[in-house]
Amino acid sequence: MQSKTFTVPNISCGHCVHTVEMEVGEIIGVSSVKAVQDTKQVTVEWDVPASWEQIQATLQEINYPPEGLI
Repeated sequence: MQSKTFTVPNISCGHCVHTVEMEVGEIIGVSSVKAVQDTKQVTVEWDVPASWEQIQATLQEINYPPEGLI
């Protein structure tokens, strides 16, 4: 199991949180996605076949690109 916490500056409302959690959560191998509106932080846990590159690509595609890893 791998895990990363990072900032997504485009998170500004509850809908943003829902979108990030739903879209990333649909990736096969992702077991947990938690986005927090107030801190703009997202924590993702995954295992194979998911990859960090796939998670990043999905976030870019839905216009919530990740920034600094925490």
